[in-house]
Amino acid sequence: MSAEAATQAVKSLTGYAFDKNHTLTAIPYMKAIHLDELEEGEFTQPEPQSFKEKPDTSTWAQDPSQRDQFVIRHAKETIVHWSDGRHPPIVDYDGSREKEAGVAWCEYYVQWSPSGSYLATLVPTKGVILWGGAGYEKTARFPAPGVDIVNFSPCENYILTSNNKRDDPEAIKVFSIQTGKLLRAFPLFPKGFLSDKLTPQEQAQIPPPLFQWSQDDKYLARMGKDIVSIYDTQTMKLLDSRSLTANGIQEFQFSPKANILACWSPESGNSPAHVDIIELPSRKKLRQKNLFNVTKCSMVWQNEGTYLAVKVTRHTKSKKTHYNNLELFRLQEEGVPVEMVDIKDAVMALAWEPKGNRFAMIHAENPNSTKVNVSFYDMKKTVTIAAKGKKKQATNIVNEVNLIETLTGKQCNCLFWSPAGQNIILASLGDSASGALEFYDVTNKALVIKEHYRANQVLWDPSGRTLVSVVSQPIGGGHFKFAMDNGYVLWTFQGKQLHQQSFETFYQFQWRPRQSLLSKEETANVVKNLKKYERDFDKVDKQLAFKRQLEGTKAKRALRTEFRDRLARLKELRNQQKAERMALNNGYDSDDESNYVVNQVVIETILSTKEEMV
Repeated sequence: MSAEAATQAVKSLTGYAFDKNHTLTAIPYMKAIHLDELEEGEFTQPEPQSFKEKPDTSTWAQDPSQRDQFVIRHAKETIVHWSDGRHPPIVDYDGSREKEAGVAWCEYYVQWSPSGSYLATLVPTKGVILWGGAGYEKTARFPAPGVDIVNFSPCENYILTSNNKRDDPEAIKVFSIQTGKLLRAFPLFPKGFLSDKLTPQEQAQIPPPLFQWSQDDKYLARMGKDIVSIYDTQTMKLLDSRSLTANGIQEFQFSPKANILACWSPESGNSPAHVDIIELPSRKKLRQKNLFNVTKCSMVWQNEGTYLAVKVTRHTKSKKTHYNNLELFRLQEEGVPVEMVDIKDAVMALAWEPKGNRFAMIHAENPNSTKVNVSFYDMKKTVTIAAKGKKKQATNIVNEVNLIETLTGKQCNCLFWSPAGQNIILASLGDSASGALEFYDVTNKALVIKEHYRANQVLWDPSGRTLVSVVSQPIGGGHFKFAMDNGYVLWTFQGKQLHQQSFETFYQFQWRPRQSLLSKEETANVVKNLKKYERDFDKVDKQLAFKRQLEGTKAKRALRTEFRDRLARLKELRNQQKAERMALNNGYDSDDESNYVVNQVVIETILSTKEEMV
């Protein structure tokens, strides 16, 4: 048996359960010999390590002014800022401690954890470092040489790293954040994913399938050839010791709020293409939707997992003409009903309203058209019920998709809903795009148009108060064309510019995520009774404005106080010298008003004259 086979046998046999009370443990033969050769002696209890309390990673969320944070990477700098949505950002930490020690805080990209508890800095030569607490203290280190991607689990229990090396059998590593222990390593591609019939050049064009986390950190899954490998994160072994069979699978996604998996497979022989909704861990198929004449599908979940939209690109029998339609799944209704919306145009983008029932999509007759249409749909429809006699008409809300409105002749290629809903950005991003940013209030039909030339990113802060448009370049590239435009612009959700910052080299901008502590019903109640809190908010705003005014005039007030103190000292000195001064002037007191003769002279000057004929 080879060393590789022995290692694989140890991994496979360790943890095998005979029954509830008996589990097999396997060790390599050479290790057993080493243990047998150890000399017997008296066991000495090692001294336990002293307890070191970890920093509180939630201090930033307790900010009394309810400010948000963001981190930027430019040149060799990594800086975390505070942002309140009304004033220019304030620096929170800029790596000063590391600068004093003569080291760089970050050499590559950074990544916030899903709840904002940790900031991960990537050090390609070593691995990943986590920072947290009010002083951004080092909380953990994960060895992963060559790392260029990190992926936190949603509940921040695990972290996944990847170096994107195709020849590394441990290119992808999964660590426990609490213990720092390496739980399992994977190659970049699952076994058999790349066909041997492909040339090396063709294989190089195929991207590796990405790992995805379930919403509660219970499962980690990756697509393989005709399978989805789902791992139980407690053991890092396949769920039920077998992969999920999915012939021809092209894509899968976890629901954001439930252990439900959605996947689609193309047509195969006499079998139609189909979208499957599968529940875990039971593997029960909640819904299967068969589709015909399918070229491609793309799936978009609503952030609460209430709806799933599948954009289907179909072809005619000749396969020369393509057209689109949407398959809309209602996950919270019995039987998971599906509605279809036919779209004659090509659909370029689709986005759901967070915590809402609406979605928007960009479509045009020609996918390369510079002028496009943006349509808004609602998954719920208000129906008016006719009343008899003098009774008022009643309204009822039914589960039926309906078109709200269509905006025509727009210049945009991306859609960005506010996390608070209602407001959306219609953005034209990219080098060849116009950089137009259209701030649209879907409820009140208000539109404001701005522009950020060469912008390639738009990011909302977690509260939906502020958004940023960014011009950034990749690290390590000599992208001189960005030098004049690199930087970011902060905007209010209404389109008012708050702050602009330019850099010669600008690599990254990331808002710090935060968890929503209120339910959907509680948030709606706050919005409904917002006027009750206006006085408190106005009072706090006035206090903050006064505090900022004091800070802004602090230097001027210090100079004024210094001048008044100097003037008082000089007056006191003059009073002390009065007797000596009068003696030198033969008793004449220059401060006595009676020694002066005052004459008043009035001089009149005509500045202008004007004559009017009456």
